[in-house]
Amino acid sequence: MWLRDELLKSIWHAFTALDVDQRGKVSKSQLKVLSHSLCTVMKIPHDPVALEEHFKDDNKGPLSNQGYMPYLNRFILDKVQEEFDVLEFNKMCWTLCYKKNICTKHLLVSDDDAFKVWCIFNFLSEDNYPLVIVTEEIEYFLRKLMEATGSGWSEEKFADYKLQLNTKKNCLTAWELIELVGMGYFSKGMNHQTLSMGITEVFQELILDVLKQGYMMKKGHRRKNWTERWFVLRPNSLSYYVCEDLVEKKGDIILDRTCCVESLPDKEGKKCLFIIKCTDKSFEISASDKKKKQEWLQAIQTCIQLLRSGLSSPHREARLRRRELRQRQQAEEDDLAERMKQLQVANENKQRQLEGMRKKIEEAAAKAAMEEHRRKETQFDLQDRYRLDLEREKMVRQQMEEQVAQKSCELEQYLQRVRELEDMYHRLEEALEDERQATQDEEAMHKLQARLLEEEVAKRAELEQIHLQQQRALSQTEAEKQELLAEQRAKERDLQAAMLQLESLERERHRALEQYEKVSRKLERAANKTKTWKDKVAKHEGLVRLIQPGDKGPQRITNWGPASFTDAELELRKKSWQESKNQGAQAQ
Repeated sequence: MWLRDELLKSIWHAFTALDVDQRGKVSKSQLKVLSHSLCTVMKIPHDPVALEEHFKDDNKGPLSNQGYMPYLNRFILDKVQEEFDVLEFNKMCWTLCYKKNICTKHLLVSDDDAFKVWCIFNFLSEDNYPLVIVTEEIEYFLRKLMEATGSGWSEEKFADYKLQLNTKKNCLTAWELIELVGMGYFSKGMNHQTLSMGITEVFQELILDVLKQGYMMKKGHRRKNWTERWFVLRPNSLSYYVCEDLVEKKGDIILDRTCCVESLPDKEGKKCLFIIKCTDKSFEISASDKKKKQEWLQAIQTCIQLLRSGLSSPHREARLRRRELRQRQQAEEDDLAERMKQLQVANENKQRQLEGMRKKIEEAAAKAAMEEHRRKETQFDLQDRYRLDLEREKMVRQQMEEQVAQKSCELEQYLQRVRELEDMYHRLEEALEDERQATQDEEAMHKLQARLLEEEVAKRAELEQIHLQQQRALSQTEAEKQELLAEQRAKERDLQAAMLQLESLERERHRALEQYEKVSRKLERAANKTKTWKDKVAKHEGLVRLIQPGDKGPQRITNWGPASFTDAELELRKKSWQESKNQGAQAQ
């Protein structure tokens, strides 16, 4: 029995054609005519009263499709039997709708071919309304059509057309499909007759369930003669006609699950034989060649297997499988889209988290930059402070260098004076040498020498006191120098801890300090020598040491210059000093 959904598709086209204003509603009088026509074609007794009773509460105007569907299901489709002619039913619906939707004058197809394409559209279209045919079913139909016409299938051309179709709506209506076939987009160079034959073959295969057809020889049951017949194979029968116009049917071979088909050896001058065994009869058939025999055997065996499995025609099964595949693909795409949405939401959440983390990082970076700026400012302040201290140190060093230079100048002047004094001393010695030769003044000179010795002792004591004072002064100077060095080392430690960058400058400073210490020591030694020479010159300037008669011993040199007495005299003085010291110790 034809499926109700397939019948509803043809009725939907007729109902839509009656909707002139395209508002989804049809007048009640038009629905009466449509219902009467449907009942007539489907061989159902028409009950006009039922229509009036069904719509008695709806007298406001045209009736919608939703209002007409309950009546159609209850009073028409529920009463459908298998005896009515489906082609006549389709032609009636086609007649109501095609003139308002398409004109075939400018197309390569006739009205009959357009009707067949329309039926094929209803067979391949989706079960959703408004009816459309999807890209996969369009490709399936066009492939069938190209195979039927003997033309090659062009994947590139269909791919280009598929791209054009995807930019629009990815599907076609019945009238757009008829126009696509009639415009010859995929059948360029093909004449009208070839295209019509191809449409007819696809129509017979898909709509009339003609699985295979062709001429074969059949053996009669009574006369046992062989006659050529036109065989048409359908899912549940193998019909044979006089010729291929299908006008005079000679009989049917009813196929069921108990039937079987077997190959027979050649006999009676006939080749390529096979037999169809049914419950009550068996039919011997001869194909034209082995290839045709194999094709018929395989096609009949496929029908029997479908009947044993309780399945409908193979094309309907293939259509259902294609729809299930599309539904699974759509479900997978929906699932994938849902997952993509979830991933997008998760990604957005991650992006928001990353944005928050980025903002926190930027804030932390800003804080770190502020801290770094503050640290650099503090460092710059310390550098400025240490630079000022270094400049002050440099100024002090320059002042000290100026003082050293001044002292050096004074030292040069002093040395020049000393050299002058030495020259004077040499001249005095020469004078004394001359005086030694004078013998007449020996006694006077002895007295003078004694007096000079006493003065020498007194001067010696004074020189020792001066020497002690100088030692104290040197000790005080050394302490001050140690304090200065300690203070300088403290400053150096502070500079090393705060400014590692000034190490090179500090090394230069150390070298300057070392030079300063050397110069200070030199200056101290020069000062000591200067003081000694000053004292010595002040004491001995203008005096002449008399030379005693007798051997001239070696002159003693002390830290303050040439001594005023000889080594023998010095030994005597030491002995006398030691004796006086011992006596004083004994007295105590």
